[in-house]
Amino acid sequence: MKAFAALYRELDSTTSSLAKQAALQGYLRTACPADAAWAVYFLAGGKPRQIVSTKLLKQLAQEAAGLPQWLFDESYEAVGDLAETIALLLPPPTNSHDLGLATWVEEHLLALRQATPEVLEDRLKFQWQQLAADERLVYFKHITGSFRVGISKLQVINALANLAEIDAKRVAQRLMGYTHISKQPTATDYGLLIAPTSLAEQNQRTNGQPYPFFLAHPLNLAIEEFEAALGELQHWLVEWKWDGIRAQLIQRGGEVWLWSRGEELITERFPELVSMAKTLPSGSVLDGEIIVLPISDGSFPEAGKIQTFAQLQKRLGRKTVGSKLLQELPVALVAYDLLEWQGQDLRSFPQKERRILLEKLLEIAPYPNLKISPLLEASNWSQLTKQRENARLLGAEGMMLKSQHAQYGVGRTKEGGVWWKWKIDPLSLDAVLIYAQRGHGRRASLYTDYTFAVWSAPPEQADRTLIPFTKAYSGLTDAEIKKVDAIIRKTTIESFGPVRSVQPTLVFELGFEGISRSSRHKSGIAVRFPRILRWREDKSIHEADTLETLAALLPQVEKSPQP
Repeated sequence: MKAFAALYRELDSTTSSLAKQAALQGYLRTACPADAAWAVYFLAGGKPRQIVSTKLLKQLAQEAAGLPQWLFDESYEAVGDLAETIALLLPPPTNSHDLGLATWVEEHLLALRQATPEVLEDRLKFQWQQLAADERLVYFKHITGSFRVGISKLQVINALANLAEIDAKRVAQRLMGYTHISKQPTATDYGLLIAPTSLAEQNQRTNGQPYPFFLAHPLNLAIEEFEAALGELQHWLVEWKWDGIRAQLIQRGGEVWLWSRGEELITERFPELVSMAKTLPSGSVLDGEIIVLPISDGSFPEAGKIQTFAQLQKRLGRKTVGSKLLQELPVALVAYDLLEWQGQDLRSFPQKERRILLEKLLEIAPYPNLKISPLLEASNWSQLTKQRENARLLGAEGMMLKSQHAQYGVGRTKEGGVWWKWKIDPLSLDAVLIYAQRGHGRRASLYTDYTFAVWSAPPEQADRTLIPFTKAYSGLTDAEIKKVDAIIRKTTIESFGPVRSVQPTLVFELGFEGISRSSRHKSGIAVRFPRILRWREDKSIHEADTLETLAALLPQVEKSPQP
């Protein structure tokens, strides 16, 4: 535990990639395999399920520090991170230890989950009394689920690859699924990450290990710049960018696995895809998007607009799916890449060749829950732009541009070819800021997290009110944040813990990718990926948009009143 806390301190204290690599490789060389297994898990983004309730943790820390609640809350507001606040406020340790990271996690941290309320308090106090200040910080970050340090998963992959002297792409493949929330990594798991590449590993596989996902780069150019930057349109394969869940469907040896891009195994949530995949040739791995199809007998996508992402979430939220939901929300995998065919890894094949093989696979037999993402045809970039205007009508987010010669890479890379995502402009409206909360990290002392509202009725209605509908915290410059922060402090009406209600004076243009009805929101509407587009200093709050304007942005199928 001491060594891992020291590594955390080193990683957190530098912005140099070389220094981070040196620190990480140094730790992995000297750590025992069990400790290294957990270190890789945490640094690559793994987080165990919540161990102790935040309410109880704050209560015990406040009592141990001997502070009144108001002073503890003020300290928390000033620091902006609960784990760091507690680590700073607790009295010095009364004991010491010489336990490694794996022992701490498995025998102490995770064991807290099984502790009864009667013994949980004593166990927590016993544990933190053995830890030095820097160890406490790591300890509480794991408990609160807020462990983050300035290192990417790619940096972890490169450190392992350099340490083991194997291809980084092979390490990335092995790391898929390693950080799943239910996983407890072992020394054996770590050994497999850094083991020499075997012949069996290169040949046809019989397990459900997915490939690392290839990610697209955002394309933010004016159409006039496309030819100079990308060349002629004929060198690209163009598809719709579907608004669903990115997934890999794997069929090996008659067994089926379905993995999300978030490295979560979601096989049980989509039984119709599993049934369909069992009829695929063995050794098939498809990359695509899970969507909810229109209830129609027409061909895809001409049958109509795909159902919203909110509808798909109803399927994602169920581990077991009943017949009623299967009928009401039929899903399909819209396949756009073939990564493995009859056990052969195709990722080094050019994009165009993989596409041809994908089309041949789907010609073998009709699969009702497997659609191929259609290629879009146009004579030039300007003509393609006109087609892009229809994206939202089909339920798409824009277009994907894929170099015909691109290999299937690992992560967001341009090595071996590139994918671009050319998204349509977001939906937008003008909203009023009504609540604010301090941020985290370097912005812990500034109000950067905002709640926005729209008017309940048009200006001519005298008794109209502001209805909250979403939160957003990104989109402003540092200079704008400081100005907004000063206004919030001057216009605060009331405080609710870390949240302040403010006098409505500020209007912002908000953008979002999707919109749907929601019974969980006061406005009756939920928006997807909200962000601030600009501060409308030219508008008064009375000119902000209304709930009617917001509802008008709903997809046509959702505009009718809900039963």
